[in-house]
Amino acid sequence: MTSLKKKYTKLINTKMMKSRGYTSPMQVPVLEKIVINAGVGDATKDAKFIEAAYNEIEAITGQKPVKTLSKVSIAGFKLRENQPIGVKVTLRGNKMWNFLEKLINISLPRTRDFRGIPKKSFDGHGNFTIGIKEQIIFYEVNFDQIKRTRGFDITFVTSTDSDDECFELLQTIGIPFKK
Repeated sequence: MTSLKKKYTKLINTKMMKSRGYTSPMQVPVLEKIVINAGVGDATKDAKFIEAAYNEIEAITGQKPVKTLSKVSIAGFKLRENQPIGVKVTLRGNKMWNFLEKLINISLPRTRDFRGIPKKSFDGHGNFTIGIKEQIIFYEVNFDQIKRTRGFDITFVTSTDSDDECFELLQTIGIPFKK
C-alpha cells in the first residue's frame, strides 16, 4: 500500500466508522476510481484539437488517455461515425491518489474566485462529478502552448450507492465543498 492510500484509508476508516456506527472496516465505502473526460467539439473542424487535449490530459494525469469516438453521424454538426470527439482516462491505485492529492492541495486553490465545489453533482448512485472550466489550473499544462482553454469533467466513483455516504467519504478525504 502506498503512503497516500494508507493515509486516506486510515482517516476514512476512523471517521466513518465512528460517525456511521460501522462495526467492520469492510463496511466503509471506498473511492474506487477517478474518471477524467474531456469532450472536444472542435475536433470536427481540426484534428489538432484532439491531439492537444490528449497531450494535456496525459500531462495532467501521468497516464495515456483513450480517444472517444462518435457513435452516430450528424450532418448538421459535420460529425461522422467513429470520428474522435474527446479523450478520457481512468485512474486507479497510486495514480488516482496522487492526482487526488494534487487536485485538492494545488489545483483547486489555484482556481480564480474559488469558494468551494457545489454539492449538487451527485448522480443518485454514490458517484460525484465536478466540472473544471480551464485546464490551466494544473501546473503541468504549459500556459504558452495552449491554443484554446477547455474544460473537462472529473468523476469520483465510489463503492456506495448512497449519495449521503459518498458526500461524507469525499468530505473526509478533503474535497472542499461549499459551505
